[in-house]
Amino acid sequence: MMRQRPWPKLLLRWAATLIILVLVLRFVDLSGLIARLRSIPPSLIALALVVSVLQVVLSAWRWRYTAGRLGVSVPMTFAVREYYLATFLNQVLPGGVMGDVNRAWRHSRAHGQGAHERSGQLSAVHAVVLERLSGQLVLFPVVLLAVVVLWRVGAFSSQPLPIRISLNPAYWLLPPLLVGIGTWLLWVSGRLASLRRYLGRLGADLKRAFAGWRNGSVQLFTSLAVLGTYLTVFVLLAFGMGLAADASSLFLTAALCLLLLLAMVVPITVSGWGVREGAAALLWPAVGLPAEQGVAISIGYGALIFLASWPGALVLLKRA
Repeated sequence: MMRQRPWPKLLLRWAATLIILVLVLRFVDLSGLIARLRSIPPSLIALALVVSVLQVVLSAWRWRYTAGRLGVSVPMTFAVREYYLATFLNQVLPGGVMGDVNRAWRHSRAHGQGAHERSGQLSAVHAVVLERLSGQLVLFPVVLLAVVVLWRVGAFSSQPLPIRISLNPAYWLLPPLLVGIGTWLLWVSGRLASLRRYLGRLGADLKRAFAGWRNGSVQLFTSLAVLGTYLTVFVLLAFGMGLAADASSLFLTAALCLLLLLAMVVPITVSGWGVREGAAALLWPAVGLPAEQGVAISIGYGALIFLASWPGALVLLKRA
């Protein structure tokens, strides 16, 4: 049976990225946007690149710690090198997670093919998944807190959006119906027992990685530190553009940039490009600011993170 080529899907993601970017740029002041980007001093760009190095080191250490809880050894130098490679691949491949998939695959290969080795392979894969999950578990509540604070201080317009959603009560039966059909198909195919065993293994690994005050504290504070580095890069760019001159504008910019980080989680484009800029074009006018300010910060962030990921390209060239 001929294997389906992945290129059509990859090209579709790239096309979606370019289309969204073009649409966003058509509705903003391009001259103002370019002026904002040109106003960033090189010293702040260099400082943001230094922060990005700290970001990779912290993330690699979080991966090493998580893997250690699962009984998998990850040397720190290996973790930093592989994290740079994963970051670079996430920047150039659609979906934003292909680098992490490659990281999990490369690490799991070191555990052989026997029964015991297969268990180690699964632990290696779970280490990557749970390490990324640790970051998301911190991101979502922090973003929710930022939205609540913005709403309470009146940053958003008090006028409700003219959107009405009317669902037939029968539609609420659709999710449990789909779950029931999926469970029945698994049972018929004989995969339900395997799924139950796998979920049991995943639950055990979740407990090893997160349960207990020590594990929970390490995961929480490390993920907060990583999130802080992401936010620091945004704030440095905004400061360089003159958009964070006082405490109130700094707070507002930081809160909005947290929402941009959440928008980047949506895996429909390449490295969040397009989705991030579209979110900025909507969020900044929602708080009474020009759209080109948010789009300029977003584009500057995307370009800087791409530049900071280039050590991963060197790792890729060395492997090739």
